[in-house]
Amino acid sequence: MGAPTGRQFPHHARPAVLVFAGLDPSGGAGIAADIEAISANGAHALPIVTALTVQDQNRVHGLQCVDAALIERQARALVDGGVAIHAVKLGVPGNAANAHAIARVITHLRKRDPQLPVVLDPVLASGAGDALSQDEYATKWLHILLPLATIATPNEPESLAADYSAVPHLLVTGGHSDGPTILNQWHARLHACDHAPARAPAPRLGSVPASVPASPGAPKRTWSWPRLPGSFHGSGCTLAASIAAALARGLPLEDALMQAQTYTHRTLSKAYAIGAGQLIPRRALHT
Repeated sequence: MGAPTGRQFPHHARPAVLVFAGLDPSGGAGIAADIEAISANGAHALPIVTALTVQDQNRVHGLQCVDAALIERQARALVDGGVAIHAVKLGVPGNAANAHAIARVITHLRKRDPQLPVVLDPVLASGAGDALSQDEYATKWLHILLPLATIATPNEPESLAADYSAVPHLLVTGGHSDGPTILNQWHARLHACDHAPARAPAPRLGSVPASVPASPGAPKRTWSWPRLPGSFHGSGCTLAASIAAALARGLPLEDALMQAQTYTHRTLSKAYAIGAGQLIPRRALHT
């Protein structure tokens, strides 16, 4: 892709992404995946754990949320310590109290940087359907954070589980559908919010199919990717985190989406096993 625009960093400096997500002991998903993907895409992760999970590479067996006040204190310590935050990536908050704490942090950051990109991965359950929230309704926390997001990255089932009308941009991933190809669709709302990216260039012809013209209900652009064999643990985390890293580096949104999808597909094509079942994306592609 072209050189980043909008932000210039001194030599030896890296843009930072503030990450809120749960801890997955398998290392395949959650905050471990975010750290790896953000680092591989040229940014530095500032990880704040929202929940401790009991899980392996296939199933979630339990979840314990971190105290909301502690989450907020950790983020405030970074801000008060002078850490420059260039994007935020949101994973599982665990409950509504944590979502409110995260919302307060983002609101505070946006007072300094109204254009701060926020990437929301709306993980409502594991791939096996296991709960990833202590709330009775998993969408409760989602409604708190959606109005603050620049872009959300639901898969097809997640895209049908909540109202995303408050989000300026959606990337709906098609990995849950059948067929030899996966279609990822970028939807741009007609009512762009103040915190939408300042510049999203018109779709271009390239190695992917031309986009469908933007209109209500129609995608602004559609990407087609060959389906890979196997089942993967942490692919959604990888995609959302790499989008956040690209936006932190100053890439326009369309370039960030393209770069993140290309990277994620490569990590899946080189995925490895740590046991029976789902494969782990190889986010450190040089290893």
